[in-house]
Amino acid sequence: MPEHVSTRTDLFERHREVLDRAARAAVERDYWSPFPESPSTSVYGEEAPKRGEEAFRAQLDRPFVLDGHPGSGTVDPGEKSPYGFPLGVTYPRVGVDEALAAAKAATRAWRDAGPDTRAGVAAEILHRINAASFEIAHAVHHTTGQPFVMAFQAGGPHAQDRGMEAVAYAWQEQLRHPATARWTKPQRKGDPLVMDKKFTPVGRGTALTVACNTFPTWNGYPGIFASLVTGNPVVVKPHAGAVLPLAISVRIAREVLAEAGFDPNLVILATEAPEERTAAEYAVHPDVRIVDFTGSTAFGEWLEANARQAAVYTEKAGLNTVVVDSTDDYAGMLRNLAFSLSLYSGQMCTTPQNILVPRDGFPTDRGTKTADEFAADLGQALDKLLGDPARAAGTLGAIVNEGVRDRLDKAASLGRTVRPSAPVEHPEYPDAVLRTPLVARLDPDADRDTYTREWFGPVSFVIGTDSTGRSLEIFRETVREHGAMTASVYSTSEEVLAAAEEAALDAGVHLSENLHGAVFVNQTAAFSDFHGTPANPAAGAALTDPAFVAGRFFTLQSRRHADPAGRQ
Repeated sequence: MPEHVSTRTDLFERHREVLDRAARAAVERDYWSPFPESPSTSVYGEEAPKRGEEAFRAQLDRPFVLDGHPGSGTVDPGEKSPYGFPLGVTYPRVGVDEALAAAKAATRAWRDAGPDTRAGVAAEILHRINAASFEIAHAVHHTTGQPFVMAFQAGGPHAQDRGMEAVAYAWQEQLRHPATARWTKPQRKGDPLVMDKKFTPVGRGTALTVACNTFPTWNGYPGIFASLVTGNPVVVKPHAGAVLPLAISVRIAREVLAEAGFDPNLVILATEAPEERTAAEYAVHPDVRIVDFTGSTAFGEWLEANARQAAVYTEKAGLNTVVVDSTDDYAGMLRNLAFSLSLYSGQMCTTPQNILVPRDGFPTDRGTKTADEFAADLGQALDKLLGDPARAAGTLGAIVNEGVRDRLDKAASLGRTVRPSAPVEHPEYPDAVLRTPLVARLDPDADRDTYTREWFGPVSFVIGTDSTGRSLEIFRETVREHGAMTASVYSTSEEVLAAAEEAALDAGVHLSENLHGAVFVNQTAAFSDFHGTPANPAAGAALTDPAFVAGRFFTLQSRRHADPAGRQ
């Protein structure tokens, strides 16, 4: 037996227990994670943090090496840390046609390997990515501006969880039908008709992953691993501002593939210079049959309209909404909302934007609170949370790009600010741009044009309505029309909670109820929480459900008359 064949079998057996557990977790929907989220040395080893930072630093100001990668020359995407220094990393340059030809040439052996082998190889890739979590954390920290602990968790183990979730779904979906079957049809006279049938999952074709600037691994891994396990090569096209985290991931994937005897060009890195726009060229190429995209609504809708030859899975943006009706823990509600608005400076597709509150007041354990009083109290809660610069830096991270700063400036010019955004000095990086959330008071009728467009970043609106009933109407209407990734409601009334759930079902959005403690509306857990849904315009897919993987492969059959001697 060739050594690489043995390696493939060993990888599946090595990870079989984790794969089985992941598949079960996706059904049970309880808490489970194969990758520890704590960056503790007691978990990852005494030397892991140091080695990870050294590996990151060693990569700066030099070419990133991907052995055997197609193309020639290098490209500088111009990555710059939001904490104030250029990364100076260059990457292999590869043309669209060359990348797609190399990916296509790698496909047959991967197809023939079967779902078990592909799942085992993918699980090994994730296992080694996990071992590089500190290196990837620094890369995420210095390309996205996420606080370091968040970069470690969201960019590392939580992203790996989402990757493993996609592996489990893709693996199980391909096992829905048997690999072989004997078909026997009785006849009224004579012997039965007997056929031997074979069923083979075949990938749809080359997949393109178009990643975002803010969560390159968390949003990138699901599509990458769902496509790989269903038999497809993947071209990874990072955002020019956040190439390094995915480049490290691609390097690890190629190393594992090569060790298992497969062509490493099953995973290709397509880096572009800032002025280039290759994603659109890739997306409409006839050889690209799958597109995964996270980013702006405008380009997501363009992909959905124009990449007609491909199955397109998008995560765009929308109007994340909170409906406040009443609460028996006013302080807890304010703390929870303040943290949700502040985490990573609101630069999450799940951060609340529109907070709908009865204008004339709602009941709390601290007495009736009007919309104006609530807005002022929310501002004070933000001040308390972010009052210490070190704590603020660890929560806010840095502003990722000028677009976020421009939106902050425009929001300030609305003239309805209750709690202005303020700069915060980072204790370690004086050149980093840190800004606290802005909260403005809006009218549901006069300001409709303002709150019905997305303000990505630390901008939120308290909208005073006539009643909770009107708040639910606005919630239903705006989310149905413009989409949302998250929704939340606060109420002590089961009747109102039921009405909010009904509104969420009508609008097609996931709902959280009465979050007061350490669970936040803008965080989701793999194997339990669905992230996004094509039920509203903000997304074209959910992470992760059967629909996310089923369209990435076809099951093809062959059949023949059975051997008369009974041999299969």
